Amino acid sequence: KLMHVQQELEAKDGWRLQQLVDSTLSRLQLPADKTLAELSGGWRRRVLLAQALVSEPDLLLLDEPTNHLDIGAIAWLEEALTGFNGAVLFITHDRAFLQNLATRILELDRGHMIDWNGDYASFLVHKEQQLAAEETANALFDKKLAQEEVWIRQGIKARRTRNEGRVRALKALRAERSERREHQGKANIQVEAAEKSGKQVIVVEHASFAHPGGEPLIRDFSMVLQRGDRIGLLGANGTGKTTLLKLLLGDLQPTSGTVEAGTRLEVAYFDQLRHKLELEKTVIDNVAEGRDFITIDGQNRHVLSYLGDFLFSPQRARTPVKALSGGERARLLLAKLFSKPANLLVLDEPTNDLDVETLELLEEVLLGFQGTVLMVSHDRAFLDNVVTSTLVFEGNGVVREYVGGYQDWLRQGGSPRLLGVAEAKEAKEPKAETPKGKPASAVVEPAPAKKKLSYKVQRELEALPGKIDAVEKNIAALQTEIAQPTFYQQTAERTGETIARLEALQKELDELLERWAELED
Repeated sequence: KLMHVQQELEAKDGWRLQQLVDSTLSRLQLPADKTLAELSGGWRRRVLLAQALVSEPDLLLLDEPTNHLDIGAIAWLEEALTGFNGAVLFITHDRAFLQNLATRILELDRGHMIDWNGDYASFLVHKEQQLAAEETANALFDKKLAQEEVWIRQGIKARRTRNEGRVRALKALRAERSERREHQGKANIQVEAAEKSGKQVIVVEHASFAHPGGEPLIRDFSMVLQRGDRIGLLGANGTGKTTLLKLLLGDLQPTSGTVEAGTRLEVAYFDQLRHKLELEKTVIDNVAEGRDFITIDGQNRHVLSYLGDFLFSPQRARTPVKALSGGERARLLLAKLFSKPANLLVLDEPTNDLDVETLELLEEVLLGFQGTVLMVSHDRAFLDNVVTSTLVFEGNGVVREYVGGYQDWLRQGGSPRLLGVAEAKEAKEPKAETPKGKPASAVVEPAPAKKKLSYKVQRELEALPGKIDAVEKNIAALQTEIAQPTFYQQTAERTGETIARLEALQKELDELLERWAELED
């Protein structure tokens, strides 16, 4: 019987499947011994990604797959998808990921789908040419419309000889012009510059840091941060990048060594966890704190005008933060960040949820910033385009500085495989000590028996995906309604009811997902 089972396993390529599962768990740094109920939303996304990869479907659909992944995991995912035999359709704002993988680009622009056979770089060239041609065509159209409007408003003599066909043509031109949708605007970011800092911004000498009873996250680290430097921090999740930022800013004290801040330092901190946003307050109140005007680059500006630079319409600026999308919250945090005078910008994962156009503008702003920049990012293109040097977490608390960005680090002998190991080790529970005198191989933990679901619970599990899908569709519909310019022209009672419905649905979705994870386990 055992031989029969083994033959069947080999016939179905079962051994390769187990190797694939183990490899996927390792490279995505998933703790194999934890249940879904124990994991956060970001980690559950990784589990779903791993599940999709292991199942080897004919068509793989991925929505922002690089979110919550470090560079080592992203590089592995690229390699896995390059060798994938099926078709892959993915949404991403990660430009390096897009360039390395996509052989065909689909862009949704003002309700129209643009289909481009080629890579991302060639698509950008095509897009620029297309927009230039569209601008020329629109200018000619508008000139023709203006001429016809002058004709229709001429005096009595002209009206007597008016051509009815020409009048109908003018009406058609007016209708066509009213239907035109302009290309989506770009954010216009300016930084409120503070007084220049001292030439030496931060000086670190032989600094180490460890949590009580833990291994050092930072070991014997030294550096001098000079005014004008733009430094990127690169490493696996959990290696201590945010810890190093806190050490440099004085929020944590080193367990040994020294960290000294320079003079006239004004810090603006982009917090990855979005703790600085007050969800119950509106966009305006989060940025202006009750004021109508704010000072940007030495000039007073109305807060609505300033928020317009970040693509917030007046109606959207009066929206509570809790009703904003992830991308809108990211733009709001940038608006809040850049409204403060600063000569040291600290950015912890600033690219999450930003669209490509805003990303590129943020790059331009940082390149023109006269102060100093410290940033943590897993966006390789962003690092390459912005930083002057990179601090790489190489494991065991060792942090080394390399000139240039991500690609420069690779050219100097770096490898993305070095950046995907630490968290896999940290995520797993420590192994129980083996009794002395016995070899480790003699200690075998019995596998827990999987509890069989009752008929009623099994039916509940089968119904959950449909319920989750329905709630997600209702949430999407309400978010679309709230995003309409006319939404806040309704009574406060009506808008409050809609927002309350949205919150209730989001809570229901969380409960359904938690129940699904519980039953799946």
